[in-house]
Amino acid sequence: MDYLLLFAGLLSLLVGAEVLVRGAIRLATAFGVSRLVVGLTVVAFGTSAPELVVSVGAALSGQSSIAVGNVVGSNIANVLLIVGASATILPIAVASRVVRWDVPLMIAVSLGFSLMALDGELTRLDGVVLVVGIFAYTWWQVRGGRQAPESTVHEAGALVTSLGSSAVLVVVGLAALWLGGRWFVDGSVALARAWGLSELVIGLTVVAVGTSLPEAATSIVASFRGESDLAVGNVVGSNVFNVLAVMGLSALTTPEAIPVATTALYFDIPVMVAAAVVCLPIFFTGAVVARWEGALLLVYYVVYVGFVIGSTRAPALALYLGQWVIWVVIPATAVALGISVVAWSRARAT
Repeated sequence: MDYLLLFAGLLSLLVGAEVLVRGAIRLATAFGVSRLVVGLTVVAFGTSAPELVVSVGAALSGQSSIAVGNVVGSNIANVLLIVGASATILPIAVASRVVRWDVPLMIAVSLGFSLMALDGELTRLDGVVLVVGIFAYTWWQVRGGRQAPESTVHEAGALVTSLGSSAVLVVVGLAALWLGGRWFVDGSVALARAWGLSELVIGLTVVAVGTSLPEAATSIVASFRGESDLAVGNVVGSNVFNVLAVMGLSALTTPEAIPVATTALYFDIPVMVAAAVVCLPIFFTGAVVARWEGALLLVYYVVYVGFVIGSTRAPALALYLGQWVIWVVIPATAVALGISVVAWSRARAT
């Protein structure tokens, strides 16, 4: 039954992603806002619904490790796994606004969350600050999207449809994504527990990937359809929503403060911040995420998951892997990205 849930969930995710992308494109046309803004708000918030349901539910049931691990792990998966997989399949064009404003904002939100967690817990006051932040973020995005030059419809006569039918497509797509994500998570968690994994590891890996599948399906489908703004906006907006709304509502709805595990505080959250920071040089060079950069992100995600699982199943292997990352992978990545930035800057100068 668990494997059947996995298959049914995956099928529902793929169908829901296709319907959602179609509806989002038409919705952007109907409202006169850019597709990037729709990706950063409507699509991003909708595909993050599984994270919201799982984290709030876990926090209310006392499974705080799953609640925190789900958000942190999902944000890591969004950048390393989803952007990596999408770019490896097809290079992703990145709008200049994303590099100037949206990625720095994602980094700032990630850093703010890490500072809130330094005392080892998330209080209701932290939750209030985060929830206020998501309202401010949404208002800023919609307001900026209506004023930006991108908001003009640049494909004359394309995708002209009524607002009602667009909304129906979005709702149906989100419902299929939510249902598929739920089925996939239920089956995955049952199997992971049978394998003897801890709650934090389950939250950081199985649940995080499962609840990120709507983002993955949506971004990959959007990339294939040439809608790079939706693909990138979905990931960046989802990361912001996960921290501000999902973690904020989780902290607000629980009677006590949500404890943050030491492992998450000193390893997983810094990895989340690092994943957000690495987007800047990758998105900056040539305003496109190249295939080799996508492959690099995928390698990082495989190493991260290997470390998380290995730290509980084979500590000696995890220690060796950690040293390899610190002394080999990170310096090599810094050199590769540095060369890429310099080469791109010289090409522009000539």
